[in-house]
Amino acid sequence: MLVQLVVTSPGQIVAARELLEADLLALDLACSRFRAESELMAVGKAARGASGPITVSVSPLLASAVGVALRAAQLTDGDLDPTVGGVLADLGYDRDFAELPQGGESVVGGNDRGGVSVRVIPGWRSVRVDLDRQRLTVPAGVHLDLGATVKAWAADRSAARIAAVLGCGVLVSLGGDTAVAGEPPAGGWRIRVQDRTGLPGEPADGPSQVVTIRDGGLATSSTAARRWRRGGDVLHHILDPRTARPAAPVWRTVSVAAATCADANTAATAAIIRGRQALPWLAGLGLPARLVAQDGTIHTVNAWPEDHT
Repeated sequence: MLVQLVVTSPGQIVAARELLEADLLALDLACSRFRAESELMAVGKAARGASGPITVSVSPLLASAVGVALRAAQLTDGDLDPTVGGVLADLGYDRDFAELPQGGESVVGGNDRGGVSVRVIPGWRSVRVDLDRQRLTVPAGVHLDLGATVKAWAADRSAARIAAVLGCGVLVSLGGDTAVAGEPPAGGWRIRVQDRTGLPGEPADGPSQVVTIRDGGLATSSTAARRWRRGGDVLHHILDPRTARPAAPVWRTVSVAAATCADANTAATAAIIRGRQALPWLAGLGLPARLVAQDGTIHTVNAWPEDHT
């Protein structure tokens, strides 16, 4: 994951980096699905050996992160569902991208036609979190995936903390999900949206646009970045929980601006899953958005700025 940190006071960059690194380490230890010793993996291990729902004590950080994921599920009518973690693992997305299998059986055809059988998704309503007591209840066998929404929330959280501690303007971008806090630079924060997250000096990969924000967050969800092969199928990491399969290939990239990066990511990821219904849904939310179709056609809603490049 590409991490970018910018501050308006250059002399504060070392202190800002230390704060961000501490935040990300704590988040990784609590919420990572790729770290064997993480708290989230411990919950999953306990659930795998259970015969029914389990309730465990968790850290305040993990409890808050689960609360963020459940809020995203509620706001999207279940488009974003934290109980898809087991299915993601079955499809091969259970390790670093460099280790993902390029071959194997097909998944699209289903088990009755030679495909890989995937487990049933329990559904987000089967998960409960008590934020006051830091207690988490999950069904037996569930493997939670807190996903990109919690990554975007982490960007919000770190940007706000760094701005409060150091008293300067801050931009934190985690894998393309960008949060800003404090006083912005003159003209605002310039952010390039594109298919795959890249460094500012690198040429854009696919259709791109530079936009400006002064507060809140901007998130891009893409089916072009995290992809792997399983048999004859090209898979991506954004699952439709209703089908337990990667979302239909309608949009390759959706970018949304909102009051927080977490809200922007929630809307962008749900738009990928909703396919052609995303345009009227985003329009109804009143959030500026840019959607790039598989053929490169660009659609915008709610006064997303025109591209004058």
